[in-house]
Amino acid sequence: MVLSIQHLSKRYRKEKFGLKDYSLTIENGILGLLGPNGAGKSTLMKIIATISQPTEGIVTLDGHNIVREPDYIRKVLGYLPQDFGVYANLNAYEFLAYIAAMKGVGGSGLHKRIEMLLEGVNLVEAARLPIGTYSGGMKQRIGIAQALLNDPKVLIFDEPTVGLDPEERVRFRNLIAGMAGDCIIFLSSHIVSDIETIADEVAIMKSGTLIAKGTQAAIIKQLDGRLFETVIENTLTDAFKTNYQVIDSMRQKDKTRVRYISDAPAAGSVACTASLEDAYLFLTYNNR
Repeated sequence: MVLSIQHLSKRYRKEKFGLKDYSLTIENGILGLLGPNGAGKSTLMKIIATISQPTEGIVTLDGHNIVREPDYIRKVLGYLPQDFGVYANLNAYEFLAYIAAMKGVGGSGLHKRIEMLLEGVNLVEAARLPIGTYSGGMKQRIGIAQALLNDPKVLIFDEPTVGLDPEERVRFRNLIAGMAGDCIIFLSSHIVSDIETIADEVAIMKSGTLIAKGTQAAIIKQLDGRLFETVIENTLTDAFKTNYQVIDSMRQKDKTRVRYISDAPAAGSVACTASLEDAYLFLTYNNR
């Protein structure tokens, strides 16, 4: 499958854009969407999920314009929005059966699929309890399960790891990594570690625009020979930040260790190996 986004814009007011001239193409695999809050990630996902319509541009799935033919993608879509609602009086089995009916999913294998999904999100033991008694992380895991009910070929996860503890975040990553071979998966987050562990490609957004897209290696390569580390006196920290783009700093008693980007490093600095987070901070800082 190929999903193509061409010159997509979403205008809310005369000078207020959720997206502006946004284009990208994705085939099977996991695309990690990175960007600060307000970057337009949720706006993009709502348009792909046919919940919202663009002001300009088109989105096609295997050549079908899903703005004009929304049912073409809806029948193969799994979607977890950022704000996911549940029915507090239903238990997990009842809720997933209800969502399955809404999606037109049924048949003799439905119960087995629900069991499999509940096991996948580690909710078997709590499956008979009302969802209203669940923690925020447990409700998020029910949201992940409902997105997978119809064996989707296009999956959209908007901030799926919010509220999950570290163990459950790993479980989620393992779950979707096994599906990436024959699915298009959009994974949105402002937490870089959620993206760098599983994304085949990364798209970095800011202020409704796409500022970088490619493999992690290609994006990180932009920092080759430009990332350094040094230790300075605490009293010099403010002045150093004025002269250099500091990525990270760590206070060590009367000194501070700083990682920074520069084409002309300060004396006594050592070169560092860049990470995706370093590249993300660099790109969002320099695209204002």
